[in-house]
Amino acid sequence: MIALDWLMGSTAGPGDVFHANNFISKDDTTPIAIVIPGLTSDSAASYIRHLVFNTAKRGWNVVVSNHRGLGGVSITSDCFYNAGWTEDAREVIGYLHHEYPKAPLFAIGTSIGANILVKYLGEEGEKTPVAGAAAICSPWDLLIGDRFIGRRLIQKLYDRALTIGLQDYAQLHEPRYSRLANWEGIKKSRSIRDFDSHATCLVGKFETVDTYYRNCSSSTYVGNVSIPLLCISSLDDPVCTVEAIPWDECRANKNVVLATTWHGGHLAFFEGLTAAGMWWVRAVNEYLGVLHSSPYMHVRKKVQEPGLHLSMESSIDQGPYLNVSEDGMVAAVGNEQTRNSIVGDHQTNSEMVLDTEQDEQLTGAKSDAVPNTDRTCEPPANTPDTELRNLTASVTSCLNQLSQRNKRSMWLLAYVAIITTWPLVGSALRFIFGKKHKNVLSATLTKR
Repeated sequence: MIALDWLMGSTAGPGDVFHANNFISKDDTTPIAIVIPGLTSDSAASYIRHLVFNTAKRGWNVVVSNHRGLGGVSITSDCFYNAGWTEDAREVIGYLHHEYPKAPLFAIGTSIGANILVKYLGEEGEKTPVAGAAAICSPWDLLIGDRFIGRRLIQKLYDRALTIGLQDYAQLHEPRYSRLANWEGIKKSRSIRDFDSHATCLVGKFETVDTYYRNCSSSTYVGNVSIPLLCISSLDDPVCTVEAIPWDECRANKNVVLATTWHGGHLAFFEGLTAAGMWWVRAVNEYLGVLHSSPYMHVRKKVQEPGLHLSMESSIDQGPYLNVSEDGMVAAVGNEQTRNSIVGDHQTNSEMVLDTEQDEQLTGAKSDAVPNTDRTCEPPANTPDTELRNLTASVTSCLNQLSQRNKRSMWLLAYVAIITTWPLVGSALRFIFGKKHKNVLSATLTKR
């Protein structure tokens, strides 16, 4: 059983709650946004509620696809979700498409939910009925993420907190976990890897934890995504490291827009003096809104053969690796032959990485790791690729405007901080320099 919580765009208000059932007509053409939460999160999580309410205020219908065993619904089989379990997402999307065939479907995944979403899109290719999607703070490569989360103290604290959440989830379904997994090992787990070793691998029948991480990483599937996909990651994410971002794969896929920001943490991106809003929520709504009003929404196609060529090897063994220059720019370097690398101008809050196979070299692009190769062949002015670039430029403009607004908020915050702390700082400086002046004067008088 999978819990689906709805919020209707036509009735969205400050005091609204999720609806267990929906009241949408089969002929309704209102877009439906499907939200896939992060690890152990459901529709009650604060960031999920913020996303859902802001999306519903735009007039869209929103449904949260809770992971099995969460959202108040018990497990009715011996199957549990994991970081690469796409069957539930496939079932929910297929059900909604069947029930509301005239309503465009858009999907939004956060954290582990983003990993599940990208993996699902890569598996489905052209067959998916999803018109557009967004993946926020995806871990991308679970094997790299596993090595990263035990690296420093702050990562270890997050690791421990997430492990406690997994243990609470297991506690809800103790009868089945105690029969299918190592219950004593689950209770003694001190890290996500411990929990995966004693629970996830046994339930999912993976040979080892590393096998599970390799098979479930979305980085090996992003190249097969065939619909417009916006990916947002923060370079200072304390949980999902930038080392795992598949830079080259995203550049090679013309359907993917990869946006990286200097700051934002993990699913935070707070903005404003009161931190009442999250930048990524507005960015996602802007992107999906532009996509819905354009002719570039994906339309499901019947494909005889998926044509997928997926590598189960982890990208930790084959790259891409990162090179960080003196100015802080992060660029991808593979251990294969040199590839084209185009990195857009840095923004205070966002760095857009936008590439298609036919794109011209972006103005001001620079890379300290991989040299750029100029494109000498340009498509005709009225080709679909040219129109797609125009849409991409429109989305880039929207994101840049959001970044500039956030920049003004940061400067205002800095100004307020200086004004409020200056009396204290001024007093401290007068005390320090006054004391030094007295010491110098005393030393001079002593010598005389």
